[in-house]
Amino acid sequence: MSKQKKFPNIETDRLLLRNVNDEDVDFIYKHFSDERVCEFLYDEELFTNRNDAINFVKWNKNPEEKGYNRWVIIKKGAKQEPIGTCGYDNWDRMNNIAEIGYDLWHEYWGQGYMKEALIRAIESGFKHMNLNRINAYVALENDNSIKLLEKLGFVNEGVYRDKHLFRGSYYDHYSFSLLKRDWKHS
Repeated sequence: MSKQKKFPNIETDRLLLRNVNDEDVDFIYKHFSDERVCEFLYDEELFTNRNDAINFVKWNKNPEEKGYNRWVIIKKGAKQEPIGTCGYDNWDRMNNIAEIGYDLWHEYWGQGYMKEALIRAIESGFKHMNLNRINAYVALENDNSIKLLEKLGFVNEGVYRDKHLFRGSYYDHYSFSLLKRDWKHS
């Protein structure tokens, strides 16, 4: 009998979410070297070469062994186009808490793709990782991400001061959380 995967591939009406692999290097490089995509990502510099993307893929491969993941969000259709990523990090197995992160290619903003992906990623976290709490940290200026988390039922618990040191400055972030008992989309 095989052990249940903590980070299975996921399918929605319009999307496939699959764990990042070597075939994603070119997309990952394009994605994380784009200033619009990375505008509020204060935990990482823009990618400047393919090695940055290769290292990202290597870091996130084999999620079952590592206990964190990154799904590539693929828009269904003839082209099977990657349009973003999302996944879990900082998994506290003792307390059943993990942090979710996400990013979307700018041409797809405002079309409901990230909400669709996160609903299923959240369901997967509660079911497969046995999470009780999901944390999300958002730059104070990232209004679209704040609205998305609120639509999904996350609660803004206040400001996490000086969360990231980025290019010589510290950046505050809102600290959001979603508890399993409060999840309404399942």
